[in-house]
Amino acid sequence: MNINNKEASFGITTGSAATASALAAIITVLEDKNPEFVKISIPTGSLEIEIFCTEKISKTVGKASVIKKPYPDPDVTVNLEIGAEVELTSKPGIIIKGGKGVGTITKPGLQIPVGQTAINPVPQKMIRENLENHLPVGKGAIVTIFVPQGEKVAARTMNPRLGIINGISILGTTGIARPMSLESFKKANACQLDVALGLGYKELIFVPGNIGEKLALKSLKVEKDQIIHMSNYVGYMMEQALEKKVKKIILFGHAGKLVKIAGGIFNTKHSVADGRREIITAHAALAGVSHNSLKEIFYSKTTEDMVDILIKAEKEKEVFKSIAHAIKENIKERYHLDIEVIIVRMDGTVLNP
Repeated sequence: MNINNKEASFGITTGSAATASALAAIITVLEDKNPEFVKISIPTGSLEIEIFCTEKISKTVGKASVIKKPYPDPDVTVNLEIGAEVELTSKPGIIIKGGKGVGTITKPGLQIPVGQTAINPVPQKMIRENLENHLPVGKGAIVTIFVPQGEKVAARTMNPRLGIINGISILGTTGIARPMSLESFKKANACQLDVALGLGYKELIFVPGNIGEKLALKSLKVEKDQIIHMSNYVGYMMEQALEKKVKKIILFGHAGKLVKIAGGIFNTKHSVADGRREIITAHAALAGVSHNSLKEIFYSKTTEDMVDILIKAEKEKEVFKSIAHAIKENIKERYHLDIEVIIVRMDGTVLNP
């Protein structure tokens, strides 16, 4: 399979790039060649990958790298240089290390133990299998994977949240990177739970995103590792919490996101479902808010405007206590989780004290 066509609908994983670099480096040493392409074996077949550069450093050391070419996905590792330095040794066996720009695991719960470099099991297996066929009998190799811009790019990945420091992860289960599916995105989010539980936290704080995290850190006596980003996928993250036996959840976030759950909406993406004005208007009516104020709420453009109307009517606490109760009941009924709900506005004011 050749992916060097600019029209390719898929790309290579960081694991495939690292494998191709390692193979090109060993060919450079053993065959005194500078391959322009190498063919690697991957779990789903084989790939022909273009080599960016090669260098024979000595009779036993070679270096090569690959540029991870674009494909139709907002992948932050696209156009990144991923390389390998390979040193032949007189002792059989292949040792794989992480060099500059490859992250280090600092928190438990992931596939790689704490203290090791973030090169996942499948890429490690790929590197070993592809190099074993080229090593002379009785020889081994030390393979050091490097990513010159890895530390800079890692800031735009989930690695900082997962406790992976100083670089990116070398990933991939098939060797091929396809445009990220919704399922892949949700699974990546669920890794946060593994880390938090691995650190021993019994109580976790679920927030919609960055705003929720900042407000939670300001308002609650919690650690950053306790905070789990749900994105829009509330239902999926609750399922994962149930499956992973999370003891207690505090659902914390801005009213604009959380009120949707009171209406049974477990995917809060605006294009999927809204219902904010209908839900707030309904609970305001139950609290005895005047007809004129109900009309104002219903035709308001933002949740913050709706809150201001309720404050003017001196009903915001009663209404949001009712909404919080509805959220709690909906989650308990569907997922049977021990949950507390804290709804805030943009300045951090708690609306359901």
